Amino acid sequence: MLNIVLFGPPGAGKGTQSQKLLDKYNLIHLSTGDLLRSEIAAGTALGLEAKKLMDNGLLVPDEVVIGMIENKVKEHRQAAGFIFDGFPRTVPQAQGLDKLLQDNDTEISAMIALKVDDEELTKRLLLRGQTSGRPDDQNEELIRKRVNEYNTKTKPVADYYAGQGKYFAVDGIGEIEEIFKALCQHIDALKEKQEENK
Repeated sequence: MLNIVLFGPPGAGKGTQSQKLLDKYNLIHLSTGDLLRSEIAAGTALGLEAKKLMDNGLLVPDEVVIGMIENKVKEHRQAAGFIFDGFPRTVPQAQGLDKLLQDNDTEISAMIALKVDDEELTKRLLLRGQTSGRPDDQNEELIRKRVNEYNTKTKPVADYYAGQGKYFAVDGIGEIEEIFKALCQHIDALKEKQEENK
């Protein structure tokens, strides 16, 4: 199984690139936001628990999110692999994900990060705000706060995967196709290694 954590700050282009990767490698997209919404819509026990917390303005605890991911992994045992988008964001989440995948006889193949400097991100998000209608993309102060929070909170996750020799960075500035090509080079190399180790 090819399991990729696609990593990068808001505005780095994860959405665009993950769609292209899903199509090319036939992977399943695991976005925690989408998962929460679909579990809530389906009225599952985890979904109801999450909704109750969210309605009270509380964060959904890691074990609930990991439970939802586990349901998805079990549902797609025959899949070629997954792209994890927006998760894990903390080291405990990464450890929880490792354990869950191990229990299902698989593991994270790599974390690939799209690197974009803060100024470029701010510019992109303000531009996106003009077309997306998202209020959090229209306020420069809020954007800088989000980017800063991302940098502070998620750097340890990158270090965690680097410690396992699974962290790769790709320049997220440039033509979409060029960035995609760089991502594919890493993934193709991983697939080759997996084949050799079979």
